[in-house]
Amino acid sequence: MMSYTLDKEYIRWILEAKKPETRENRKVKIIEIILARKKNLMEKIKRLETERLLLEPMTINEAPFILELYNSPNFIKFIGDRNIKSIDDAENYIINKFLPQFERLGYGNFLIKLKADEKKIGSVGIFEREGLEVHDIGFSFLPEFEGKGYGFESAKKLMETAFSELGLKKISAITSKENVASQKLIEKLGLNYLKTIKLPDDDDELLYYEIENIANLLQK
Repeated sequence: MMSYTLDKEYIRWILEAKKPETRENRKVKIIEIILARKKNLMEKIKRLETERLLLEPMTINEAPFILELYNSPNFIKFIGDRNIKSIDDAENYIINKFLPQFERLGYGNFLIKLKADEKKIGSVGIFEREGLEVHDIGFSFLPEFEGKGYGFESAKKLMETAFSELGLKKISAITSKENVASQKLIEKLGLNYLKTIKLPDDDDELLYYEIENIANLLQK
């Protein structure tokens, strides 16, 4: 079920009502407004486009692609083994990891396709991650599509949308010390290195980056 967040003005408006039935009616009205806004937001980000790419919310139909992508050599090496060994595993991963965040927040992991022929090449997303206060951007590509600028192109578009349409004030990124290509891309996107961190239940030290706004990137 989709969750709702009521700001202080909405809560005050509800509490000002003297009759319980009036308060309940006001709460229902506010929830309807919030749901309508979230519906409009989902329509806005149903498909994002760049010069060469299409970005679409990841669905259960992409289970075969996730199985391939998440078992590619660099994904295993730099991101980790998600123990996805079958189509069923991939479907369950999408259902349990990707879809709830899309339902709750309106954004998450996006499939990346070439605009020319709609070939599926990778994924990019902004994630709510345990251990991080700021949602982080992440990306991965099939081996044959690495090093072609698709990571910057897709992540730049998603960051622009996150700041201009989704209302995010900050975006973070994490990567391993060994993943030099990822570090260069993160820095090219305008994120600044702040510190090393460890995620819960993980002993590996990660490099942590943040960006507060995208004004400088949009001017480039």
